[in-house]
Amino acid sequence: MKKVGILYHPLNEAACGLAKEFEKFIKAQGVSVWICSAWEGDAAKAQVSGTDLILSVGGDGTILRAAQIALPTMTPITGVNLGRLGFMTELTTDEAENGLMDLLDGKGWIDERAMLEAELSNTGKDPRRFNALNDVVIARGSIARVVYVDASIDDEPLTTYKADGVIVATATGSTGYSLAAGGPILNPHSEEFLLLPILPHLSLTYSLVLPSASVVKLRLTTNHEATLGVDGHINLSLPTEATIIIKRSTARVRFLRLRRETYFYSSLEQKLKGKR
Repeated sequence: MKKVGILYHPLNEAACGLAKEFEKFIKAQGVSVWICSAWEGDAAKAQVSGTDLILSVGGDGTILRAAQIALPTMTPITGVNLGRLGFMTELTTDEAENGLMDLLDGKGWIDERAMLEAELSNTGKDPRRFNALNDVVIARGSIARVVYVDASIDDEPLTTYKADGVIVATATGSTGYSLAAGGPILNPHSEEFLLLPILPHLSLTYSLVLPSASVVKLRLTTNHEATLGVDGHINLSLPTEATIIIKRSTARVRFLRLRRETYFYSSLEQKLKGKR
């Protein structure tokens, strides 16, 4: 490797300190390195060209931000876990130095993940597009009332959800908010994605596993405040009649891993119990 970028969680003192230690370590190996807060997306994107690896220091939330930064160049990401679950992270703090040396020596394999593309329209503004590694969520705002969301799949009407919200999640996101809402767990390499409501009231309660070629259309028919969330850190207010069309994205996220390729099953129980 010739160039490594380090993204860290700026509100986590341990992450900030560890990122600086990694910066010194990588420089000592004769490798070029840059460092930036994962919250400063534009500043990080300006440096990512020509980067061989992005080291994400934090938890899964930091990785979700790193994924947006890495997207234009498909730069591989390796996560060092300082969070609670770390489904997407690769190394613990104890493993980090040895693992980083292995990565700099060219070891590891590429773990490629599917993403979703969401197009937001009917807001009175130009349509906007987003890519999501975890999920796209329509949810109620500050008013504690259900939202009404008309849902169709491949232009075929499905139902009107009356619920706290609706989640469309990737296989990677199936262990996140979707799981908390009662959704199933998919193998993270699956191309299928999920559609499910959040606390539905007298409406369809089931989770649907959709083929990768499916196109989901969600139209908000609620007169009170609602929000659109993309990967938990892009959040927008939604007006009535706002429409979100969601499908599999052509973009992919790549992780550089050292664990064996079947690691997901062997680590699943530990992760769900909150163990690193």
